[in-house]
Amino acid sequence: MDKNYIIVKNAISKEMADICYKYFLLKRETFIVRRKAKYISPFNFDEGTWEDGQVNNAYSLYGDILFDSLLEKIRPVMEDNTNMKLMPTYSYARIYNKGNVLTKHKDRSSCEISTTLNLGGDPWPIYVEPDSTKGLFNENNNTYVPSDSKGIQIDLEPGDMLIYKGSEIEHWRNALMGDHCAQLFLHYITAKEENLPLLMDERPLLGLPKWFKGYKISNVE
Repeated sequence: MDKNYIIVKNAISKEMADICYKYFLLKRETFIVRRKAKYISPFNFDEGTWEDGQVNNAYSLYGDILFDSLLEKIRPVMEDNTNMKLMPTYSYARIYNKGNVLTKHKDRSSCEISTTLNLGGDPWPIYVEPDSTKGLFNENNNTYVPSDSKGIQIDLEPGDMLIYKGSEIEHWRNALMGDHCAQLFLHYITAKEENLPLLMDERPLLGLPKWFKGYKISNVE
């Protein structure tokens, strides 16, 4: 990854992207109905959230079983394109709405090698700054100081994905002008012994929600 990012066309078929897209839209609609019916507690985030702290007013979903399955399915494609041996951490999906902005940022260590996969919706470019020295964390107050870079614009069609070093390079999206856009993020770490604690984002199995971090299968009777 000399440029710190790679574009992969047709990483999954248009048909598979459309299935995932429609699944995700239905997941969002059933979430809304069940929340209104008080079937799901406002404090239960296992089925998703509208306020994840990064992009509010957008339905987001961590570690969904289907999407975590794609995390493993796509891993050989990731390894072939990066020439790296990788281990999965977690999937994260979001349906952005008109006006949503993804501010400039770098990801946590569990997102060492990441991809954003276009599932469907309106076209919406992502921008990357390949120079990893741009955009810094202020360790004094634990805040991120974005660069003034205009970045490189990347346009993806459903089924296409962008592979990038998520924890090293700055990436962002400007305000969405269309109605909505569904994106799936798949996160990996390099297969090194020191990274083993981050495997599956500290969960005992893929497909489990966040609160299973640190949980041991042996705890289940």
